Amino acid sequence: MISQTFRLFIFLCFTGLFSGEVSAFQAGDDEGPKKVLVFTKTEGYRHGSISEGVALIRRLGKGNGFLVDHTGRSEKFNTENLKRYALVIFLSTTGDVLNMAQQNAFESYIREGGSFMGIHAAADTEYDWRWYGALVGGYFESHPEPQQATVVVRDHEHPSTNMLPDSWSRMDEWYNFKSLHADLHVLLMLDESSYRGGTNGSFHPIAWCHEFDGGRSFYTGFGHSDAAFGEPLVESHILGGIQWCLRSEE
Repeated sequence: MISQTFRLFIFLCFTGLFSGEVSAFQAGDDEGPKKVLVFTKTEGYRHGSISEGVALIRRLGKGNGFLVDHTGRSEKFNTENLKRYALVIFLSTTGDVLNMAQQNAFESYIREGGSFMGIHAAADTEYDWRWYGALVGGYFESHPEPQQATVVVRDHEHPSTNMLPDSWSRMDEWYNFKSLHADLHVLLMLDESSYRGGTNGSFHPIAWCHEFDGGRSFYTGFGHSDAAFGEPLVESHILGGIQWCLRSEE
């Protein structure tokens, strides 16, 4: 006779729980929790904080009713796989991370109503893919050494900012941006008088969102260090961005 333990082993194998590539949310269906893909492939500098960022998003998912998968594999960017997700998060990706076919699949995903979220070095990604630059809202240009700077809230009504003080000082690696798009809805600004090395002047967005090409896009420049993903206000800011992308507020 087949033992109960062996039956359990067969069941787990067929449900995919012993496969490292199977996502944690495969038990979900169209009526279940929304699903988020965190993408962390890098072809340039790799931030050591990526693992802390993934851990934070997993915690936020467990506490707020969405399911999280994580991959560094660009092969996941195909039409069938992307259909499983309500949101794709580029977490400090760098360089040329998708080939042409994968780029086309991701463009189709957004045009069919998918959502994108970029965190920190997502703006330092895919410089030769103009559509991606427009999706993110702008490209990284440079940064000074990490230091304290004053962040000013531009919109207090957005779910990513409605818990924040009017302004607060925090440590991060503050990006300067080039090619910022005109249609951005700016959420947070940097006060360049509060630190050294800013080059965007009086208009220096550090978090924004916009409706883009059929989908939604949210970007935050926070997230250089491990410590950033343990700050309560940053955690709440990222959660609000995810919820906006998931249309949880509607």
